[in-house]
Amino acid sequence: MGDVDGFYHIPQTAGARLGSQFSAGISTLEPGQSLSAAMGGSGKAQGKGLQVRVQGLDDTQEISLSLQAKAIGQMLLSAVFQRSNLIESDYFGLEFQNVQMNWVWPMNTLFRLSVKFFPPDPGQLQEEFTRYLFVLQLKRDLMENRLPCTENTAALLISHLIQSEIGDYDDTADREFLKQNKLLPIQDRLQEKIMDLHRKHLGQNPAESDFQILEIARKLEMYGVRFHPAADREGSKINLSVAHMGLQVFQGNTKINTFNWSKIRKLSFKRKRFLIKLHPEGPHQDTLEFTMASRDHCKVFWKKCVEHHSFFRLFDQQQPKAKAVFFSRGSSFRYRQALLSLTHLSCTTLDGAQIMYSLSERGSDVVSSLDSAQSPPFDSKSPLTLSPSTQMSALSLPGRTPSPLQSPILSEVGSPRLGEDEEGRRKRFPTDKAYFIAKEILTTERTYLKDLEVITVWFRSAVIKENAMPEGLMNLLFSNIDPIYEFHRGFLKDIEQRLALWEGRSNAHVKGEYQRIGDVMLSNMCALKEFTSYLQKHDEVLTELEKATKRLKKLETVYKEFELQKVCYLPLNTFLLKPIQRLMHYKLILERLCKHYAPHHRDHSDCKEALKVVAEMAAQLQSSLIRLENFQKLTELQRDLIGIENLTAPGRQFIREGCLYKLTKKGLQQRMFFLFSDMLLYTSKGVTATNQFKVHGQLPLHGMLVEESENEWSVPHCFTIYAAQRTIVVATATRSSDEVSLESEDDTHSSRSSLDKQTHHRANTTMHVCWHRNTSVSMSDRSLAVENQLSGYLLRKFKNSNGWQKLWVIFTNFCLFFYKTHQDDFPLASLPLLGYTVSTPAEADSIQKEYVFKLQFKSHVYFFRAESEYTFERYFSYSLQQSFSSQNSEWDTSVVN
Repeated sequence: MGDVDGFYHIPQTAGARLGSQFSAGISTLEPGQSLSAAMGGSGKAQGKGLQVRVQGLDDTQEISLSLQAKAIGQMLLSAVFQRSNLIESDYFGLEFQNVQMNWVWPMNTLFRLSVKFFPPDPGQLQEEFTRYLFVLQLKRDLMENRLPCTENTAALLISHLIQSEIGDYDDTADREFLKQNKLLPIQDRLQEKIMDLHRKHLGQNPAESDFQILEIARKLEMYGVRFHPAADREGSKINLSVAHMGLQVFQGNTKINTFNWSKIRKLSFKRKRFLIKLHPEGPHQDTLEFTMASRDHCKVFWKKCVEHHSFFRLFDQQQPKAKAVFFSRGSSFRYRQALLSLTHLSCTTLDGAQIMYSLSERGSDVVSSLDSAQSPPFDSKSPLTLSPSTQMSALSLPGRTPSPLQSPILSEVGSPRLGEDEEGRRKRFPTDKAYFIAKEILTTERTYLKDLEVITVWFRSAVIKENAMPEGLMNLLFSNIDPIYEFHRGFLKDIEQRLALWEGRSNAHVKGEYQRIGDVMLSNMCALKEFTSYLQKHDEVLTELEKATKRLKKLETVYKEFELQKVCYLPLNTFLLKPIQRLMHYKLILERLCKHYAPHHRDHSDCKEALKVVAEMAAQLQSSLIRLENFQKLTELQRDLIGIENLTAPGRQFIREGCLYKLTKKGLQQRMFFLFSDMLLYTSKGVTATNQFKVHGQLPLHGMLVEESENEWSVPHCFTIYAAQRTIVVATATRSSDEVSLESEDDTHSSRSSLDKQTHHRANTTMHVCWHRNTSVSMSDRSLAVENQLSGYLLRKFKNSNGWQKLWVIFTNFCLFFYKTHQDDFPLASLPLLGYTVSTPAEADSIQKEYVFKLQFKSHVYFFRAESEYTFERYFSYSLQQSFSSQNSEWDTSVVN
């Protein structure tokens, strides 16, 4: 912020109504103008410098600063930021109120530190201390009626504020705190509601409370809004405001219009008239005119517009964190001093903003219990200590991403290795099968919430940054998925608290009362029923998003670029199917619980009732899910196939994809086949940077004949296809070469296929895996696979290595994705499983541990060790087996059927 940028004002007195007299003074400090000159020159007369008072966001604190008489505004800002230990200072500025309409500051002016730029997502705030200051700003706005909201929302915000200030609910302490602290103008009326809500925040630390407040506030229409009174051409009283997306027009507290930056061609002012010139293609008149109280009001608002445009549009924004990392703040100022005592790594972004990354000093604590439901602490050498934006910019560049088909060998540096004492630690946790089923709910819920964040946080940030998505589609997409995301955040917290109690980490004195999960599932499944209408709209969301990407080149570009980011580890539109698929997961898990419990077990009735609720929802959405999964696959193929149009034609169903060998004049040539309900496509792999497949033939199924022809052509596993006056001969014989074997168990950078020499284009999708592994997969295989996703910590060992490496593993879409911890935003490596076999270790493998399964593809061998018999069975006997069943299916049977 420059000399003039740091100063803005409160445009109206607290609670002032539309049409009231302008009462606020406005700074017009120009670049290079000294503070003493702006204060009428009296500071210079003193000859001993300039005394300035600044009130912090915590209204109880006041900073006194002594500056040189000729100091400019930036020096005051820098001094305030330094005194406040504020790192992410670009979001803040100073404000003052001068009710006498003088255009200079009197010597007794009290400045207030305030938030100036409100990001659309608090995940963009990297520092916990910054989030705390934002909360203080929202606290101030609530009291000053600058954040209008419903009474329920206001009560919820205050309840989180109380939790942050005094901790868990206590009736006496709550009443005393509310008596001594005025947080809302209508606080007395809402006191009982506030206290009732506070009861529900048990165990929430201050940093978590701060994050909850920001998450709630950012969705309010008046979040970050600062009114500038004006009148339109007809003389009607309105209020103008500027935000991250552009200019807003309000009538009272109701937003009546928004002008996105992309629609605005020019902003200017002439005396009291503020002018907005729009691009000609806009739906409104070319130039809009508003009248303000004075030229100075116009000038200040114009400057604020320029600042916001520069801040949110002209520079590369940092990518938001998917989820803030919480610390135990306690007193925010004590926390701040503790944080400053850590070593820091400084990194300057493209826009010059300096972000600090804390380096953990707890390297010795990286090994935690395999069975713990809590997240392990950070490794001091782990990339988790960097922000997602830094990781993405460094690791997601074309040509630098390792092939998803190569060996998922991670760096040995900082990787936890588990010794023999691990066995002793495991015995401290419950061994009941119900516990491990409940823990599966917990671990998969963590993954599910991260998957939702790919849309709600990461993709939202990408489209907002480029202004690539029409407002109507933005509302349709995020108004449907945001409430679901918020619900599951609360659900995950419920599960985490229950597992902590079950394990005895929070209630060592309690025996048995909390060793159940049915009551948690029942209450949340009943609450989830309220979101059925949102889930039913996912069909429309997916369809409209696909239409928009075809129609809008900018959105298509953002979409494709986003899919290349590591956080988007699956095709983007698959994440939109997750909410409905998650219902199927709940149904399967609850079925296992009900089967495990005896009818008289105290948890059986709740589990049975929860299963009934979720089964009803799943039945309502089953047909929609089948349709959406088919549509998702068709749109994925439309992007990956060159030479075919309108693949998503109504009524078309995807059946199977896989690798076959077509007989040509040059002999058998590898081809990728795609079977649909009305046609058969065969393609070859392109040599372009996009890794797309080129269509060579399109055969209609109507009238098609398939005959075995092994004797005629002397080729094993061969059949002939007659269709549309064309005849082709194909073979299903496995013809593997060294080029197909992409894994290397000793060196990540050794033998690479041609795939690794190109820019990757969603290269871990099933079509690419089928191509390299000479196998096939059907739509029914895909449907079964997504219903049985798994997440959790596994120990991994290579064939010739000594120790076991602890990794967070996600099994989905026929692939294992490897992370250091469940808090990582994207996988470090992946292992596609099509073509692999699963077995238990042989005697020659010399594995002396329990619950170990072996994955093998040719000479590539991996051993994985589960935490329990239940987890072992889930991976070995069921889910992984599904990945390998598809390779035994016959192509000719599919075609005939």
